[in-house]
Amino acid sequence: MTNPKPSSAEDEGAPGLSLRDRILDTASTLFYREGVHAVGVDLVVKESGIAKTSLYRHFGSKDALVAAFLEREDADFWGQWDAIADRHRGDPEGELKALLEWMEERLRRPGYRGCPQLNVAAELPDPNHPARLVAAAHKVRMRRHLSAIAKRMGLKQSQEIGLQLALAFDGAFISAPFGGGQQLADTLRKTVRALVESGRA
Repeated sequence: MTNPKPSSAEDEGAPGLSLRDRILDTASTLFYREGVHAVGVDLVVKESGIAKTSLYRHFGSKDALVAAFLEREDADFWGQWDAIADRHRGDPEGELKALLEWMEERLRRPGYRGCPQLNVAAELPDPNHPARLVAAAHKVRMRRHLSAIAKRMGLKQSQEIGLQLALAFDGAFISAPFGGGQQLADTLRKTVRALVESGRA
């Protein structure tokens, strides 16, 4: 018995790419480039070449799709962060320097629109929205990591310094959509240096 022809385009995705991943890839690109409110389910369906029923079968709702977008961004971000941290175990100053260089690379990236967590949170006022919860957890984790680095560096008021470092990073991310990536990177580096020096004074 021969295999029946696929009943819709949703079954003809790229080899090795699951239907869920194809939907999420498309939605992630659109959400980041255009914003959450500007991108409807119909556009995701059209751009990914799938049936709307497939989108709802895999994600249930647009809210869940937005949350999945941020969850994947979160996993990618922390995967890169942890890889950098692992290369500098026992050297917190080197770790912070390497993380700063990584952040600066992001700021200089063509088409970079800043932190997706911040972007989505700015569009969704409900603090209990599933995507807002992902974004909030992401920022809490960043503050904790930076405070831990400051503590390992022996800085005074390490928790406060960590909060200030996180604020400096977020400020650069928020400013990124307005351009001037190199200037932002230079300013971020100077701000971080000043914060570290204040913790040693």
